[in-house]
Amino acid sequence: MRKSGSPKGLISYLVLELLDERPRYGYELLGEITDISGGHWEPSYGSVYPILHTFEEEGVAERVEREDEPDRKYFALTDAGREELAEKRREIGAEAEDFGDVVLGFYHLYSALATDGRFEVDDDGGDWEYSERYSAWIVEQTIRHHERDFGEFERIDATPEEFYAASTDGGGGSEATDAAADGDGSDASDAEGSGAD
Repeated sequence: MRKSGSPKGLISYLVLELLDERPRYGYELLGEITDISGGHWEPSYGSVYPILHTFEEEGVAERVEREDEPDRKYFALTDAGREELAEKRREIGAEAEDFGDVVLGFYHLYSALATDGRFEVDDDGGDWEYSERYSAWIVEQTIRHHERDFGEFERIDATPEEFYAASTDGGGGSEATDAAADGDGSDASDAEGSGAD
C-alpha cells in the first residue's frame, strides 16, 4: 500500500530515459512525460528543473550548446548518467506494485466520491462528475490502452488476495495470474466489490 504519491524516483528515471534517447530541454521533457501519460499527468516545473540541475552538478548530464537555439538549455546524458540510468531501471522495476497501488488507490477514491454516502461532492459546475458514466469511461480507456499495448483484454477471475498471493508465490508474470484465475472459482464480484485491492 502506497502512503504517498508516485513511486520514488519515477520522474528522475523518466528524465534519464528521455535524455538517453537524445538531448532535451526542460519544457520538452515535461511535454514528453505528459504525452507518455496520455495527457493525464504532468510533473511540475519545480520537480523536473531541479532534477536537471542536480544531474548536471553530479556529472550525470551535461549541457549541450545548439547553434540554432543558443538561449535554450539542452541536456545530454553522460557515461556516468548511463550508469545511473541502469541503476534507476532496477529501482523502478522493483516498484511495479507501488505503481499499481497508486492507480488502483486513486480509482477507488474516485468511485468512493461517487457512491459513498459520507461524501457530498458538489460537481455540478465542472466538466466532469463523480458518476457511473465517468467511471465507465475511465475503465473503458484503461481497457483500450491495455488492448493497444498488450493484446486482447481478458478478465482475471481472482480476488485481490488471490491475485497477490499467486503473484508472490509464483514469482509474478502471466503464469501467476493464470494460476490465480484458475484458483477456487471465486466469482468476479468479489474482486470488483471488495475494495481490498
